[in-house]
Amino acid sequence: MDVGAVAANATQTQARQSLSGNFDTFLRLLTTQLRNQDPLEPLDSTKFTEQLVSYSQVEQQINTNQNLNALIAMTKSAAGSNTVSYLGKTAVTFGPKSSLADGSAQWRYTLTSDAATTTLSIKDANGRVVRTLPGDAAVGVHDFTWDGKNDAGVAQPAGVYTLSVAAKTGAGTDVTTGVSGLGFIKEIDMSTPEPLLSIGTRKVSLLEVIGFKN
Repeated sequence: MDVGAVAANATQTQARQSLSGNFDTFLRLLTTQLRNQDPLEPLDSTKFTEQLVSYSQVEQQINTNQNLNALIAMTKSAAGSNTVSYLGKTAVTFGPKSSLADGSAQWRYTLTSDAATTTLSIKDANGRVVRTLPGDAAVGVHDFTWDGKNDAGVAQPAGVYTLSVAAKTGAGTDVTTGVSGLGFIKEIDMSTPEPLLSIGTRKVSLLEVIGFKN
């Protein structure tokens, strides 16, 4: 159950009840004042009209907010239904982060030209390098799977890790690289305002997904 939606609905109900009660009270006071007004100094009807219009505008705004929330709920439901089709697929995600789960983590990196040397560095959530490996030096896209062990062969805890790629030509100049995360989509989280994909230990929004691996 969406706690935020429940709270919003409760707030709207209270607002409508409060508005209705205040409006009825206003009408009773208005009627009483009209009955007991001094004929020589009649009450200003313009002010009464302005107050009536103000109450009407507030009521319309509450109805508008209620309709907008209904539209948001419908959009969220439709997005969730579409997202279900992503289950079981391997997503390519924006940025160099990936999740170490079940003893492995995956990335995809790209070299814009051939390199003489390519070095892959894996960092933990604290920015500490836990593993350094040689990478592919050919131009193009390369998928890389890490076995979850550091340079000493010790298995690392599950969590989010970052891959950086440093590639150089034979002349020592840097080769432009790009890195994306890879991960298996095992679950859809619908408890948030927008659906989130559960990829290992990560929660990824749909905007972070840039593709799927065949």
